[in-house]
Amino acid sequence: MLAALAARYRVWRVPPGRQRSNAAERGARAVPGEQDSIRVEVLNASSAVGLARIATWRLREHGIDVVYFGSDTATALDSTQVLVRQGDAAMGMRVQRVLGTGAVRAAPDPSRLVDVSVRLGRDYAAVIGNP
Repeated sequence: MLAALAARYRVWRVPPGRQRSNAAERGARAVPGEQDSIRVEVLNASSAVGLARIATWRLREHGIDVVYFGSDTATALDSTQVLVRQGDAAMGMRVQRVLGTGAVRAAPDPSRLVDVSVRLGRDYAAVIGNP
């Protein structure tokens, strides 16, 4: 009966000494040796509709934790920016690799509560085939 309840509510115990990574639990394709959990916000800073949602799907598919996505109405960008808010440049490089575009730069801002901010430009629409 307990097994039936566990299966129904997806309650599983991980044996001691055998912890699963977040990416493995989600079935994501994580690259060995890379940090499993990168908190990212994705902002659409272009005039193309739906870019932030598409980028969010792609990042989550690769095991990156997108905690927020939406629009950035400050200025329209031609080129995507990958801004490292906390941590090292390797996080930004991983996000850039998954998106297929973007200039990575350090822009520390611990008040944002994310590791990386992505401001999608018009170039991302071309990457995904949506001119």
